[in-house]
This record gives sequence, structure tokens and C-alpha cells, in this order.
Amino acid sequence: MRYRRLGKWGVKVSEVGLGSWLTFGGSVDEETSIACIRRAYELGVNFFDTANVYALGRAEEVVGKALAPFPRESYVLATKVFFPMGEGPNDRGLSRKHVFEQCHASLRRLGTDYIDLYQCHRFDPETPLEETCRAMDDLIRQGKILYWGTSEWGAEELSLAHLIAKTEGLHPPVSEQSQYSMLWRKPEQKVMPTARRLGMGILPWSPLAMGVLTGKYRSLREIPPDSRAARPGEAVFMRELLTEENLAKVERLRAVAAEAGLSLSRLALAWCLRRPEVSSVIVGATRPSHVEENVRASGVEITPELEVAIERALTPEPRG
Repeated sequence: MRYRRLGKWGVKVSEVGLGSWLTFGGSVDEETSIACIRRAYELGVNFFDTANVYALGRAEEVVGKALAPFPRESYVLATKVFFPMGEGPNDRGLSRKHVFEQCHASLRRLGTDYIDLYQCHRFDPETPLEETCRAMDDLIRQGKILYWGTSEWGAEELSLAHLIAKTEGLHPPVSEQSQYSMLWRKPEQKVMPTARRLGMGILPWSPLAMGVLTGKYRSLREIPPDSRAARPGEAVFMRELLTEENLAKVERLRAVAAEAGLSLSRLALAWCLRRPEVSSVIVGATRPSHVEENVRASGVEITPELEVAIERALTPEPRG
């Protein structure tokens, strides 16, 4: 396993990190979840990402339980705040009240004294950005979190947060967690250049396009019964990814991967890691073998020739 700095900052994270959205504490039983997390740790993964809203706190509990036997200083623990955790008017968003209350709740569920990276799960247009920046800065000064970051924020919002931090003498966000993969490249337009300018690390989530880039889906008419696309509650997140056009791209990528002597998964993860802004790719797992396959992407080089072949495979074929 190789490690990278989180943007320009001193903390180092494994090139492959393990996430827990729609898996741990939810569709994956506790025993298997713990086995996945501990196998990842054994293989050198030191970055573990979760969120308070994943299974309404249950994911944090499972992650905390799985990591409990290991020295706290040996891993980087990340979680998030924003989405509703209750029915009350203050049970959501990035107000000082909600951020503080949820930080303490996450600490209890994770069974730890501090969170390495506390992330704003979305931008909150109803809360002044200065309020959120000051709340995060206060948590850092109190020692409850070490760094703070964002998830799915726009380039303008990231720039403004850094301007407020610089003007007010606050700790700025150090990372942005964006959806990014061969099949979802929107961050390349504005977010990645902004992150590079600000010294922020990019943490791609769903770098395997929710499993589409593993090659498990060969046809929209034949969905594997044990796959995410077969579960209605999870398939809804795949509408823009699981398309005939993307499946055609995957078939072309399959040949590129074979020529390079790589699995599709390793090719897709290494492709994300080719970007200097990327600090770690966050993968999911429903069994330890998935972890074992994905960590092998660390250190894989995407040569200029291979990148050209990938771009050709991703380019839609002309019609007519």
C-alpha cells in the first residue's frame, strides 16, 4: 500500500480507503462488515470513511467496533454531518447547534475521543458559511476533530470557505469528497482545479461507479440477483450510471484492462489515482475478497499510452 498526503496537509492516507455507504450497518451483516474492515487494515488501509446518516448511525457503530482493537494513531477516521438525523427543525444542516450535537453523537458511536476528518456532507444554503467555518474551527481547537473537509461542494463554495478562513484566522477545509469515476467526470471541470489551487485533497467516492466498473453488469436485461442494482432501495442511486451507453464503454474498457494485465476494478481505481489532486479513492466492500482486489490498485501506473487507450474506450462511437 502506498500513502499520500491529504492535499498539502501533513496527514497521510492510504491510496485506497474503505467506505461504508449502503454496506456496513445496512445491507452487509455485522460479522462480514467487521471482517472487511479488519482485512483492509491488515492490507495497509489506514483511511476509513463513514457518516452519521449511514444506516442512521449504525455504520459508525460497526466501524468503531471493528477498529477498536487497533492503535488509535494507526488509522485516519473520517465521518460526516449534514443530512437529517431526526424529525426536529434543528436535526439537519450545518448550523453550529447541529454540527456540535452530531459531532458528539458520532464520537460516542465510533467509540473514540476524536475524529481525524470531519466532513460537511453537503453545502447548507440555509446556514451562513461563516457559522459553519467557525463551528468546525471550534471543534478543532477543542481537540474533538483534527481536520475538516467537505463533500459534494462546488468550486465557488470551496473558494469562499477558504477566503473566510484566511480572513478570520480559522482552519480551512482540507479535503473535498466528490463522486468521481471513469463514468462520472464532472469534478474535472471546476472542483479539481480549485482543490489544486487551494491545496485540498480530493477523495473520490464511488470510483467504481457503484459497481458498474467492476464488469459485473453485462446487460440491463440480466441484472445479477445479489447486486446493488437488484435492490430497489439502492438501484435508485444508479440511474445515471447503469445505462446501455456506459455498459458499452465498460466492454471496451474490459479489453484495455486485459491488454494491460489488470482487472477492470484495478484499472478504474488506478485511473482515478492518476490525478495529483486525488489523495485516496474510497471503495465499498461486501466481502473481504473485494477489499483484497481493490487494494491491489495502489501503485498501479497509468502510462501515457494506457491513458490514451482508456480515453478512446470512453469516447462514444460516432453514429451514422
